[in-house]
Amino acid sequence: MKKILFAAVTMDVGGIETALLSLINYLAEKKVKEEYEYEIMLVLEKKQGVFLDSINKRVKIIEYKPNKNKIIIFRKFLNFMKQFIFKIKYKNTYDFSISYATYSLPDSFVARVTSRNPMLWVHSDYMTMFHDNKQKYKEFFNGISAQSFRKIVFVSEKAKNVFNENFPKLKNRTQTIYNFINDTDIIGKSGETIEEKKDNIYTFLNVGRHTEEDKKLSMLIEASLKLKQENLKFRIILIGDGKDTNYYKNLVKEKKLENEIIFKGIKKNPYPYFKISDCFIMTSEYEGFPVTYIEAMLLNLPIITTDVSDSREIIEKKYGIVVEKKTNSIYNVMKIAIQNGITIKEQFNVKEYNKKIEEKISKLVDKK
Repeated sequence: MKKILFAAVTMDVGGIETALLSLINYLAEKKVKEEYEYEIMLVLEKKQGVFLDSINKRVKIIEYKPNKNKIIIFRKFLNFMKQFIFKIKYKNTYDFSISYATYSLPDSFVARVTSRNPMLWVHSDYMTMFHDNKQKYKEFFNGISAQSFRKIVFVSEKAKNVFNENFPKLKNRTQTIYNFINDTDIIGKSGETIEEKKDNIYTFLNVGRHTEEDKKLSMLIEASLKLKQENLKFRIILIGDGKDTNYYKNLVKEKKLENEIIFKGIKKNPYPYFKISDCFIMTSEYEGFPVTYIEAMLLNLPIITTDVSDSREIIEKKYGIVVEKKTNSIYNVMKIAIQNGITIKEQFNVKEYNKKIEEKISKLVDKK
């Protein structure tokens, strides 16, 4: 039985956490000749989040929480001692370790200490996040010791190619693996009853964190105002929250869009809302590879998305429409959707999708 360790921040609702939950539970249940194939430990900076109860009971969960004392010298000493004790207990005790929250220094430390086969999992388009500043991009990956990982996995081809251009010496360590999805669980949960029902009002759905710097929901709100001014009937359901939720709520109130844009907050099970909606919409400035793409494809919901990640290759002319990161572009395609609808051109084969991911992951964890 191989021992695998995952390091993450929390198990709160989010795209990274959803993908991690699916992957861990899949590996925890994998068997060879009636014997479990993997022993798994999950190390969290904060042992919290609504997904904690959904993790397979075979997975051991511990907390590694860095000290945040305001007095720098105390903080450094306490964290040094914490790292020293952690190394004594866990150094190279796992066959394979994964730093799943790319940006986390503690996760990077945990993964690099606990096995000789550490892997870094990259979920976002960091070059766009740093506004195409190559120096900041390189400083970020050097800061999390990317060169110390045996493999570096990206959830999009675009992000991998950018990394290879900036770190050519690490090119032989990189590969792309899309996010695994638990289709049986999602389809089952989508059938749960909710108060809202599907009706004749064209309904857009957005699921995600409310952070303006990357999600740009302000563009969705501005596009909605233009639609309302043309007396078009529609509704937008927003599932999620974040530091900019109040900003968005105030903007909706200012534009008098309370009847068109509905805030539903965090939902542990958002999938019934996919079933009452007509279209999934994403207006992000940058993404890794959104789990919500696959969820919408699985639940046969057409997609409108800005040009992020691998959307041109995956979504366009198959599962929806890809638009420029501009309010007018978003408005124009929303108008088309309301008036004429959007048609899915290709049936999503989730079994084939997951099979390819399973094969890639198996090769990684079986190879030393």
